[in-house]
Amino acid sequence: MTTFRISEAAALLGVSSDTVRRWVDSGRLAAVRDEHGHRRVDGAELAAFARAQIEAVDGGRSSARNRFRGIVTEVIKDSVMAQVEIAAGPYRVVSLMSRQAADELGLEPGVVAVAVIKSTNVVVEVPAHERE
Repeated sequence: MTTFRISEAAALLGVSSDTVRRWVDSGRLAAVRDEHGHRRVDGAELAAFARAQIEAVDGGRSSARNRFRGIVTEVIKDSVMAQVEIAAGPYRVVSLMSRQAADELGLEPGVVAVAVIKSTNVVVEVPAHERE
C-alpha cells in the first residue's frame, strides 16, 4: 500500500501542507498515524480526493480533459503570433497562438487563465526514486 506524508500529498495536490492538514482535521481527507505519530494519506484515498477536486472545478463540457489553472507570467507578441506562458502550480505551460486571440482574451502578466490541452500523445513517467 502506497502512502504519502502530508507534505508529499500537498505537493501532488498543488496546495500547502497546512491546507492538507486542515482537510484531514475537518474529515474531508482521510489520514492515519504511522508508528512515529506522523499523519499518512493512503494513495488510493488521495487519488479519489484529487479526482473529486478536479470534478468540482472542471466547469464546462469539453472533450479536452487536461486543464491547468494558473497565472499568466509572460506574453511575447509579434505582428502575427503570441507566446503565452502560464505558471500553473509548479508547472510551466507555454502556448503559441495568434496575436489576435491573445489580444481578444486580454492575456497579459497577472491575468488568471486556464490552459486547456488536448493531446493525441501523452507520455507518462514514474520518477526513478518513486519506483520500488
